[in-house]
Amino acid sequence: MLEVVENDELGRVSTCKMHDLVRDLAHSIFKDEKLGTANDFSSISNMDKHVRRLSSCGWKDKAAVKVKFSRLRTLVALGITASSPQLLSPIFSESNYLTVLELQDSEITEVPPSIGNLFNLRYIGLRRTRVKSLPESAGKLSNLLTLDIKQTKIVKLPRGIVRLKKLRHLLADRYEDEEQSEFRYFIGMQAPKQLSNLEELQTLETVEANKDLAEQLMQLKQLRSVWIDNIRAADCANLFATLSTMPLLSSLLLSARDENEELCLQALKPESEKLYRLIIRGCWADNTLDCPIFLDHGRNLKYLAISWCRLQEDPLQLLSPYVPNLTYLSLNRVSSAGTLVLAEGSFPKLKMLILKRMPDVNQLTIRDGALTQIEGLYVVTLPKLDKVPQGIESLHSLRKLCLLNLHQDFRAQWAMDGMQHKMHYVAELHI
Repeated sequence: MLEVVENDELGRVSTCKMHDLVRDLAHSIFKDEKLGTANDFSSISNMDKHVRRLSSCGWKDKAAVKVKFSRLRTLVALGITASSPQLLSPIFSESNYLTVLELQDSEITEVPPSIGNLFNLRYIGLRRTRVKSLPESAGKLSNLLTLDIKQTKIVKLPRGIVRLKKLRHLLADRYEDEEQSEFRYFIGMQAPKQLSNLEELQTLETVEANKDLAEQLMQLKQLRSVWIDNIRAADCANLFATLSTMPLLSSLLLSARDENEELCLQALKPESEKLYRLIIRGCWADNTLDCPIFLDHGRNLKYLAISWCRLQEDPLQLLSPYVPNLTYLSLNRVSSAGTLVLAEGSFPKLKMLILKRMPDVNQLTIRDGALTQIEGLYVVTLPKLDKVPQGIESLHSLRKLCLLNLHQDFRAQWAMDGMQHKMHYVAELHI
């Protein structure tokens, strides 16, 4: 153990020695575990051919990798800037033991058909890449557990995907509008025929609703997280009744076909007490808060996000009695009353509150005893809010506060009220 001393000079020497020891230890671990890092072609060419785990970030070379890594188990190559599908082909054809393939945020546009030869693959990560399709050979990856193709350009999954009996996590959607200004800024994948074959599936995010979806989901009893897009009013009763029978369901997203399609939640009566996360995008039918999901199950919810909903009244006062145990609440593009009030005792466990793009709100009042555990408050794009939220200085647990894109007079009012001093205990403040 290094001796702790008060002398600055000796302190700096000891610190340098400590850094040397840590570096030497890291090099030793890298060598023993056969870890390698490389961000350019020359580094890869000079790498130990027996490397088992290879990481790269921002790889810019356009030339294909010609080095054979016959023992490679894990490849993490983030942000590859070259788009050639041949870039990684040699690795795919030679690294038969590869179990993890992570290419997130890369500019690649195609996945070589040779990926089907990697029979040991457990994980494929293509999130936020430019890939437009998966080869049919992907249906040969019988050991695959996770397929993450969120925010890609992929419209349809290969037919053979339903042969992957061990698949547990299917994350698949594409972004149509990165500004998130359109209602369907992200679009779910078309559900493959025989989806019910994937009996080990635990995560299904996001799939488009269709007339057969409820019947297919009925066979998938291991599902924990389900996100469904493009729901029509006519789908609600059958689809929600099926979702209610899932014994392990913990996370659920329901998104309507468009901003005018009305979602009726009456048939959503979850048997699973583990359902803690609920995201609803679209109009609510009348008396939705009297439906079982809120009336009977509301106390189990910890995370609630509502968007593109026309409540007209004050949603905070409406929701508070039904979901007392929330730790996260987000209201986005919710039509409401002009004045929002957080009454005494409301949301006693809430740690994060987001009020975003609510064009009707011109006043926010926080009573004493409200939001007693709040840590983050985001009030963003409320163009009519010109006054400082009344009672905001009473939120002593607050650690992050964002008040952005409000009325043009808001900043002047903030300064006039001396709020910078009153909110001195907030570690991160954005006005």
